[in-house]
Amino acid sequence: MADQTYDAIVVGSGISGGWAAKELTEKGLKVLLLERGRNIEHIKDYVSANKEAWDFPHRGRRTQQMIHDYPNLKRDYPLNEINLDYWCKDTEHPYTEVKPFYWFRGYHVGGKSLMWGRQSYRWSDLDFEANLKDGHGVDWPVRYKEIEPWYSYAEKFAGISGNKDGLAVLPDGQFLPPMDMTCVEKDVAARIKEKYKGERAMIIGRTANLTVPHEGRTNCQFRNKCWLGCPFGGYFSTQSSTLPAAQKTGNLTLRPYSIVTRVIYDKDKKKATGVEVLDSETMKTVEYKSKIVFLNAGTLDTAKILMNSATDVWPDGLGSSSGELGHNLMDHHLGTGASGKVEGYEDKYYFGRRANGIYIPRYRNVGNDKRDYVRGFGYQGSGTRESWNHQVAEFSIGAEFKDALTEPGGWTMGMGGFGEMLPNHDNKISIDKTKKDKWGMNVLAIDCELRENEKKMRKDCVNDAIEMLTAAGVKDVKGHDGDGTPGKGIHEMGTARMGRDRKTSVVNGNNQVWDAPNVFVTDGAFMASSSCVNPSLTYMAFTARAAAFAVEELKKQNI
Repeated sequence: MADQTYDAIVVGSGISGGWAAKELTEKGLKVLLLERGRNIEHIKDYVSANKEAWDFPHRGRRTQQMIHDYPNLKRDYPLNEINLDYWCKDTEHPYTEVKPFYWFRGYHVGGKSLMWGRQSYRWSDLDFEANLKDGHGVDWPVRYKEIEPWYSYAEKFAGISGNKDGLAVLPDGQFLPPMDMTCVEKDVAARIKEKYKGERAMIIGRTANLTVPHEGRTNCQFRNKCWLGCPFGGYFSTQSSTLPAAQKTGNLTLRPYSIVTRVIYDKDKKKATGVEVLDSETMKTVEYKSKIVFLNAGTLDTAKILMNSATDVWPDGLGSSSGELGHNLMDHHLGTGASGKVEGYEDKYYFGRRANGIYIPRYRNVGNDKRDYVRGFGYQGSGTRESWNHQVAEFSIGAEFKDALTEPGGWTMGMGGFGEMLPNHDNKISIDKTKKDKWGMNVLAIDCELRENEKKMRKDCVNDAIEMLTAAGVKDVKGHDGDGTPGKGIHEMGTARMGRDRKTSVVNGNNQVWDAPNVFVTDGAFMASSSCVNPSLTYMAFTARAAAFAVEELKKQNI
C-alpha cells in the first residue's frame, strides 16, 4: 500500500481548497487533496462547453422528469439539461429543512469554482468593523489593512478584470483591464452619478474573467458559457488555475471519490493526526495522516465534518467548545430590485456575450446615511437588448413576423439586490440522526431564516431600485420582491466563525480551530459576518494568508 502520510491534507477542491493546495505545495509540503466527488479534467471533461441549445434533446431546458427527480434543484436556475451533472443529485444528497433553505451543491473536483458567478470584490473596514460597531456577531480579529496585501496576491494570480473607481466602500484592487459597459449602462450610470451627487455609483462588475492573456491562460472569448467549464481558461477555476500550479510542483496527490467523515483527533497531543475517508465507490474506510489539515469542503460540509469529529472529547464535535459550531449561518438575500424599458438606442448593439454586468456598491448606512436597519446592500444587473424571440404584438404569422425575428428587440435595464444577512446564533445546522444519505451517513438539518433586519432592508432594495431607474429615464419601471429564501444566493457563510476569543468563536484570527491548532478552516465556514459583496475573493485571500502562516508554524514546530 502506498504511503498514507502527508505533510498536509486539504479537504475539498473548490475555490478555497484549490488555493490551499497551491499555496502549501508551492511552499514545499507534500499535500493530499481529497474530493468527495468525481474528477473533472480541464478541457477534456467540459463536454457541453462547445455545444449550442439545439445540440440538446430539449434545447437545454428542464424536463418534467428532471423536475420530479430534483425537488431541491428545481427551485432555481441550476436545474437544466446543459450541466445537470455538475450539480448534486437530490435523491443521493438529501438534507432536512427545518425552515426553507436552498442548498445547491457541486461535488466534483473544482467544486463550485466551475459554476460560480465570478464577481470578485474586496471587503473594506466598513465590513470588518461592522460587528464591533453595531453589536451583531463577534468582532473580526482582522482589519482591511492586514488582509489588503493578500487580496492583491490573490487578484494577481486569479486574474480579476475591473476598473479603479476610487470608492472607499469598495477598495480598488490589482485589476486587469475592465470590460466595457453597454451604451445604455454608461448613460444610466452618468445619470445616477448626477442625480445623487456622486454618493451612488454604477460601475462595471469586477469579475474573475480575463480580458488579456494571463498566467498561461487565454482571455475571455465573450461566449458567456462559463458555468459549462471554459476550455480557454478564460475565468478562474481550480481546473484552470490553482490545480495546475499545485501539480506543477510535484508535491500534490489528488484523490477523488473520497468522503471525509471526520478529523482524527489525538486528545493527549491536543491536535489532529489526520482524517478518516469513506471511499464513495468501494464503501471502504481508510485513514490518512498529516501534520496539518485544511478544511475546505464548503461551509456546511466543513461544519458537518467538525461536528462528527472528536465527539469522545466534545459531544458536539471538534471546535464546539465555544458552543458556536454550526451556528451563525448566513447567505445573501436576493430577489429584490427593479427593471424597465429604455427608449432609443435602436441603432446600437454590443459585441459578443459579455460574462459580466454592472455593480452598484453599498450606499446605505454609509457616512451620514442612517436607516432603521443596520448594514446594507448592493445591486448587480445590466442594460441589454432583448433577443430575437421578443414578443411582437403586431405580427403573429407570415413574412412580417419572420422579418421581425431578424431584428433585436428594445433595450431594457435591470438591477437585483444583494443584501447582507446578519450573524444570528439561532440560524444554525445540526446532524439529523433520523435521515441518511446514499452512503449511510446522517444528513444535515438546516434551521435558518431571514430576520427583521433583512426584511426591513429588502423594502429599500425594491424602492431604491425603482427610484434610481426612474431618475435615470428608464420607462415602465417595475419593482420586484421575490423569493428571499436563504441559500438562494449560494453564498453560505458562518457555522465555524472566526473571532478573538475561544469562548465565542470556532477559529482564531489565523483560521486555526481553537480546539486543534493544526486544523485550519478557510472556506465560507469561518466568516464572522457576510458583508453584501460576493465572498469568494475573501476566501482566496484568507486561504493564502493561512497557508503561509501554517507553513511558518510548522517550521517553528509550533503545530
